[in-house]
Amino acid sequence: MDPIKPSGSDSGSVVATLRQLIVNGRLPAGERLAEIPVALKLGVSRTPVRLAFRALEQEGLLSKAGKRGYEVRSFSEADVRAAVEVRGTLEGLAARHLAERGMPPAVRQALAECLAEGAAVLAKGHLVDEDIGRWGRLNQRFHDTLVNAHESRVIADAIARNNHLPFASADSLALDRSALPAEYQKLRIAQLQHQLVFDALERRESARVEMLMREHAWVGFRYGQLFGLPDGLPG
Repeated sequence: MDPIKPSGSDSGSVVATLRQLIVNGRLPAGERLAEIPVALKLGVSRTPVRLAFRALEQEGLLSKAGKRGYEVRSFSEADVRAAVEVRGTLEGLAARHLAERGMPPAVRQALAECLAEGAAVLAKGHLVDEDIGRWGRLNQRFHDTLVNAHESRVIADAIARNNHLPFASADSLALDRSALPAEYQKLRIAQLQHQLVFDALERRESARVEMLMREHAWVGFRYGQLFGLPDGLPG
């Protein structure tokens, strides 16, 4: 693994860095990873690396290799596309049900706060490294709030199972730090889609919000090429 510095020493920054290294092939399938060598290359302590390994295992990007080590899992673009489509379908279903019932005040407030924070991230007109983790957290809150608002756990549990597949979860962002201007444009679209979803929920337009959530799931795959980013894996 080539030396690369994460944007911070917390586990979220290390997760984002390792995820991007997997996306761009610098950590290929079958690559063995251990805490101490990775910590030294990233210039962080072992604790955030240990937590990052566990998170990436949950995402389906790493698998256990021996008692303490991990290795990068093999997966195809078709695998990722199928997992993303499943998430979009399930989140669309959750959003449709929420629109039909109407948003409770707590759900409305939580989604509005996510929109406000997203606007704050984008307000300066460009991204910095710290924005990657911040966007990932607010994006996850937006999606979790929407899904967990359902009266039944069935949809949330199905999404949780799907999240164990590579790049299937809403927080498995792999933003390219070497192309932040292009990534900024992509996040502007993601923010706009969040706003449209919120508007459709407010208006209780169930069919519209379902389609919006299905489309939103594809931001990572199909929108990057519009701004000069490679098409394919989310990023």
